[in-house]
Amino acid sequence: MKNRVKAPATDFFSMLPGYPSDERINEGPVAIIECEQEIPCNPCETSCPRGAITVGKPITNLPVLKDKKCVGCGLCVANCPGQAIFMLDMTYSEKTALVAIPYEYVPLPETGDIVIVKNRDGESIGEGTINKIANSKATDKTNVVYIEVAKNIGREVRAIEIR
Repeated sequence: MKNRVKAPATDFFSMLPGYPSDERINEGPVAIIECEQEIPCNPCETSCPRGAITVGKPITNLPVLKDKKCVGCGLCVANCPGQAIFMLDMTYSEKTALVAIPYEYVPLPETGDIVIVKNRDGESIGEGTINKIANSKATDKTNVVYIEVAKNIGREVRAIEIR
C-alpha cells in the first residue's frame, strides 16, 4: 500500500489551544491535543509531570498546551479518557516520523509488526511499523502504541489496523 496524502485536516484542530505550533512540532516529540469538548475533565493536566498542560478553572476549559514545556513523554496520551491526545515526533529520522496513540483493543500488535495506518476519518493512508508498546502503571495500564510512519503522513495518523 502506498502512503496516500490528502489535504491535512488540521485547520480546525490547529486552532484549538492544545495544538502545538508548527515550529514546536518540528523540534522533537510533542503532544497534540485535539480535545474540542468543553466537559469536566482534566486527567491530561494532572498526569503531565512537566506542567505542560493546563485546564484550570472551570474544569470544563479546553486543555492548553504549553508546547515549549512538553517533552513528548506520552503520559497524557494514555491518561486521556477521550483518546484525544497523540504524540508526534517529526524528528525521529530523516524519512520517518514517530506517532504514539492510545490503543485499547485486542489483539495487541507486536513490535516490528507492519500495520495499516488510518486518519481521524478512519481512512487508510499508508503503512507503519510498530516501534514499541508502552504499558505501565504510569500509563494507567492503557497501551500506548508507537508507530513509525513516512513523514508525509505523520501528522494525520490517528489509528492502526492490524493485518
